[in-house]
Amino acid sequence: MSYFKSDIVQQEMKEIENLQEKVYKSVFLFPSMSKEDKVKHIEMMEDLLTKQRIFYTRLTLSDDLDAIKMKESILSQAKQLGFPQDVNLDHVFSNMVGMIENMKKSLSES
Repeated sequence: MSYFKSDIVQQEMKEIENLQEKVYKSVFLFPSMSKEDKVKHIEMMEDLLTKQRIFYTRLTLSDDLDAIKMKESILSQAKQLGFPQDVNLDHVFSNMVGMIENMKKSLSES
């Protein structure tokens, strides 16, 4: 079975898409949000990042041609965003987790 025909993969992709839409819609409102809304937004970002990280890891483990193409596309897009040729996306995900942790810490201290 093709990687992307799996019900689980389709469901995960839909969840990621929905979370991305929610995060992107409210990202510019973040500075004016209440503390409670900021916490919810950060938790949503954290959930999105976790799902993206798992999805990408599964892509890297698959030998399905479509999954390999998607992984290559993601790496190509990362390069277009200025990441180095040999970028390790797991390292990028780790850095993003650290940034979210810093946001949570900063918010709890305010």
